[in-house]
Amino acid sequence: MSRVRSRLVEAGRAAPARFARIRRGRTWRVAAVVVAALLGGWLGLSLGGQIVTPIGPADVEFSVSPDWDGETVVDVSPLGRLAFDTHSAPLSFRASIDEIRLSAAQEMFQNPQAINRMAESIGDQLRDGVIRLFAQAVGAAVAGAGITALVLFRDWRRAGLSALTALLLLAGAGGLSAATFNPAAIAEPRYTGLLAGAPQVVGGVESAVSRFSQYREQLASLVGNVSQLYEATSTLPVYENDEDTVRVLHVSDLHLNPAAWNVIRSLREQFQVDLIVDTGDITDRGSAAEDAFVDEIESLEVPYVWVRGNHDSMGTQRAVAQQENAVVLDDEVQKVEGLVFYGAGDPRFTPDKTLDNPTEEELAAIGAEQVASIEGRDRPVDVAVFHDARQGQAFSGRVPLVLAGNSQNRWTELKPTGTRYMVQGSTGGAGLRALDGDSDAPTPYQASVLYFDPESKRLQAWDAVTLGGLGLTSAQIERHISENPDREITPPTTSPQPPTPPAPTTPASGEATPTQAPAARPEQPTPSPADSPQ
Repeated sequence: MSRVRSRLVEAGRAAPARFARIRRGRTWRVAAVVVAALLGGWLGLSLGGQIVTPIGPADVEFSVSPDWDGETVVDVSPLGRLAFDTHSAPLSFRASIDEIRLSAAQEMFQNPQAINRMAESIGDQLRDGVIRLFAQAVGAAVAGAGITALVLFRDWRRAGLSALTALLLLAGAGGLSAATFNPAAIAEPRYTGLLAGAPQVVGGVESAVSRFSQYREQLASLVGNVSQLYEATSTLPVYENDEDTVRVLHVSDLHLNPAAWNVIRSLREQFQVDLIVDTGDITDRGSAAEDAFVDEIESLEVPYVWVRGNHDSMGTQRAVAQQENAVVLDDEVQKVEGLVFYGAGDPRFTPDKTLDNPTEEELAAIGAEQVASIEGRDRPVDVAVFHDARQGQAFSGRVPLVLAGNSQNRWTELKPTGTRYMVQGSTGGAGLRALDGDSDAPTPYQASVLYFDPESKRLQAWDAVTLGGLGLTSAQIERHISENPDREITPPTTSPQPPTPPAPTTPASGEATPTQAPAARPEQPTPSPADSPQ
């Protein structure tokens, strides 16, 4: 009896260890099944997660693949690609032009009614293609998971479990994609590719804002644009001009870089802008020798609205004012192309270290005094222009839009008062001084194309343009739609807070710091009081 009792005690003591081994074994088997499902599903999607389907005059390849970013990509190679943040799920959807059927494309060009007929059918073609893609993707992923598990385990039961796991994972990811789908993202594409093709591919702001509800027609227009680009390989079609929209090119901080003029000239031509706004720092030292740099302004042949930056002297301001198409703003209001601008130069001049430049608080106080210049006007100011956004701090709730620069990276902030602050990065890539930097990657060239409604004079949308790469041959363009553009502008009930960028950035070499600030260039005598900044 005692022997039986001892065996039972030993068995009781060994039971936890035995159960632990069983649990570990089961956990390992479950983990192995899941890993096989993931690996096999990924291989299956890579091999079979794509189809080719006709969309209008083009054969389009649709594909789906695992991707943490969760985006939809339209590949219009060789011009570039459009990316849309359409959903929040670990799946990426891609559409690329496989082939253009020339006979169908030529018929569309010759017969204006053809594109209308295409608009009626493109929705059905797209839906059929998406259904076929998902059916084939599910089959490929399930088969890939099952075959992988069978090869690894040589067990039909585990192979079936892996296939079922892949099916559930893909169904869950697809369901999450559908649940988080944001159709408004179609109006805000990111374009990456050749700058020359950007306007044709991104399309006009009118179709994105006013005609977004006509989604099928926009898809047809996109296919039509791509077809035309493939058809006319030697000559790109002219960018369709929205007759009434006022287009403004916002540039800043050229810092004496001659390549900046090439960037500005190309953007002016490609986007057919009506005027250019430059928020300062066109030069580096504000010296007389740099005056010749601003002579390029006249060759742009559109109004050039400019305010002085902290690297520009009063001599620089006079040199800009001598350009026939220049509109220099220094505590004054001007109407340009139907928009009413107020602008004021930066009261600092940082190249001269002997000057007692205004501090950050004093700069904001100067801007608060300048608010009086726009009060009581019959026609309100549409856009306020400064070099440093802190100078425009007090204009919150007074104007719909404040443009500024003095930053390596662009950012924007919509205040509770309804005023939007838009700060531009360096259109000159931080100037030639950037070549001496320690970073391997050059500072990008940044500019923005702003679209204003001709009636309300409010900002409707903007394209954030970032250029880089050897010879500036690549471009990224992000379309943004202004939320509630006709919103009410109300003065703040408390002291206005300074606009703040989303993340702090380090000033470029030679940029102003909060304790630095323009006055006169060192090479010339101190300007008279009439020439002094306000």
